[in-house]
Amino acid sequence: MARHVIAAAADIPPGGRKIVTVQGREVGVFNLGGEFYALLNRCPHQGGALCLGRQVGLVTSSEPGRYDYSRPGEMLKCPWHGWEFDIRTGQSWCDPDDLRVRRYTVQVEPGEALAKGPFVAETFTVSVEQDYLVVEI
Repeated sequence: MARHVIAAAADIPPGGRKIVTVQGREVGVFNLGGEFYALLNRCPHQGGALCLGRQVGLVTSSEPGRYDYSRPGEMLKCPWHGWEFDIRTGQSWCDPDDLRVRRYTVQVEPGEALAKGPFVAETFTVSVEQDYLVVEI
């Protein structure tokens, strides 16, 4: 799998997010207390821009009338229909057995390590045809 530098870690403060485009895919990158997670910015329910949704906590109930709130900011609510997903795993809270959003691995690496490469430039074949340059892509 190809690796892509998307931002400096300081660009996404704790509790924050940044939406980036990587190889034509919109991806939301989230900072949960210094740990970074990335999700595809597409709700599997009906294709809404999931990563634009509100970050909320988890509400559970052990019995009628009793509610427990935990994991503040770790759940993502789709702005279209309110379906909730765990930012850490991509798993749906509405249908945890069958539905999840695509998750990507995020690594924090020092800039010195990235500057060393290896970098490979993409090359294209160029030919001359009757005094016109033609590039094959």
